[in-house]
Amino acid sequence: MAFDATNLKKVAGGGDQNVFVYNSADAISTIIGTDYFLSATAELKVNDLILCVGATGGTRTADLVVVSTNSGTSVATINGT
Repeated sequence: MAFDATNLKKVAGGGDQNVFVYNSADAISTIIGTDYFLSATAELKVNDLILCVGATGGTRTADLVVVSTNSGTSVATINGT
């Protein structure tokens, strides 16, 4: 599937960091792919956190993702720990 901006919700923010929740039927391996969040470049900044609720084989998953780069034309995320 593709990124659905209607499922990205800002839930907190302060200073230069925001926290978002994103709900998807995609697996985390798809969600953390480069440019998955490309259409959200205006909202996402480096070091923002995204709590991703996804799915693997029909089982719901939860992962904390960090925006690692955002050049305005490309967005990369990493699966945080």
